[in-house]
Amino acid sequence: MNWDDTGPDTDERLDERLVDAGADGEDTAVEAALRPKDLDEFVGQEKVREQLDLVLKAALARGATADHVLLSGAPGLGKTTLSMIIAAEMGAPIRITSGPAIQHAGDLAAILSSLQEGEVLFLDEIHRMSRPAEEMLYMAMEDFRVDVIVGKGPGATAIPLELPPFTLVGATTRAGLLPPPLRDRFGFTGHMEFYAPAELERVIHRSARLLDVAIDAEGAAEIAGRSRGTPRIANRLLRRVRDYAQVKADGRIDRGVASAALGVYEVDGRGLDRLDRAVLGALLKLFGGGPVGLSTLAVAVGEERETVEEVAEPFLVREGLLARTPRGRVATPAAWAHLGLVPPQYGGKGQQGLFGA
Repeated sequence: MNWDDTGPDTDERLDERLVDAGADGEDTAVEAALRPKDLDEFVGQEKVREQLDLVLKAALARGATADHVLLSGAPGLGKTTLSMIIAAEMGAPIRITSGPAIQHAGDLAAILSSLQEGEVLFLDEIHRMSRPAEEMLYMAMEDFRVDVIVGKGPGATAIPLELPPFTLVGATTRAGLLPPPLRDRFGFTGHMEFYAPAELERVIHRSARLLDVAIDAEGAAEIAGRSRGTPRIANRLLRRVRDYAQVKADGRIDRGVASAALGVYEVDGRGLDRLDRAVLGALLKLFGGGPVGLSTLAVAVGEERETVEEVAEPFLVREGLLARTPRGRVATPAAWAHLGLVPPQYGGKGQQGLFGA
C-alpha cells in the first residue's frame, strides 16, 4: 500500500519471505485497491506530505506543471502511491515505467515524445537507468527538449524534438547512486522514513475496513509491531492474519489471534523471520557473538553470501541486533537478550570487547 539490486538467487529467496518489503504479484493486485487517492488520506510521512502539498498547490495556482519530484527511501514506504497522488492532485494522467526498462536513449526518447502536456511520468528505480538515457533526461527535464540522433558515424544528425511540459517523479532506493547533475534537476526531493508503530496501526485499521476485516486496537498493534516500519509488510501480514482468523477463529482479529497467526508464519515480536533468527542464532551460538566474516556466517546458515548481506543484515543492523565492523559481524547485547541467551562471561576478543557486555 503506502510504499537492490540483487542477483537471481537473492530474488528467488525474497519471494519466499513474508517480511520482504518488495512487491510480489499478489501485493500489486491488492495494493491497487488499498492505495489512498489523495494526500489527506495518505498516512504518515508528515513532512514530505506537507512540503509536497505546497508544491502541488502552488503549481495549480500558477496554472503550471509541478516541479520534478524525487522520492527516495526503502521499498514499501509509499513512493509509488505518492506518484499516483501527485497525478491525481494535478488532474493529470500518469505513465509508469522503471529504470531497468530503459536501457537505451531511444527507449526514453520514445516515452518522452509520446507524453501529453502536464502528464506525470513515474520512473521507478531511476538509479538503474542506463547512462546514455540519463544524459538525455538532463535536457528533457530542464529544457523540455531532446536531441534524436539519426544515422551513424560522421553522417549522424541530431534532430531537436520539442517536448510538452511534464512532471517527472523519480523513485529510488539508493539515492547515492544518482549522479549529481540528475539530482540537481529535481525541484523537490523527499526522503521517505520508516513508519512509527502508531502510524502503522492507522494503516492497518484503514486496510482492514477496505478488506472488510474485523480487527480491534490490540490486534492492529500486534501486527504493527512486527511490520518492520513498512506499510507494505503491514498489509501483507494483515492478509495472512485474516486468513488464520477465518480458518482458526471466528474471523475477528485480536491480539491473541494475531500473535498465534504470525507465530505460524514464523514472524516474531520484533518482525524477525526464520532467516533473521538463523543468522543471529549462528552468530551467537557458533561464534560466541563474533566477530565473524560474512562468508563464514553465510556458510553456517546455509545461505548465499548475498542473501545474508542484502536480505537479512539491513534490518538486523537497523534494529541494533547486529553490527558490521572491520573485523567482521558482531552481535550486540540486544541480540543476546532477544534470543534469550546469556553472553559468554569472558574478556578478550569478540562481542564483549566491543560492547562491554
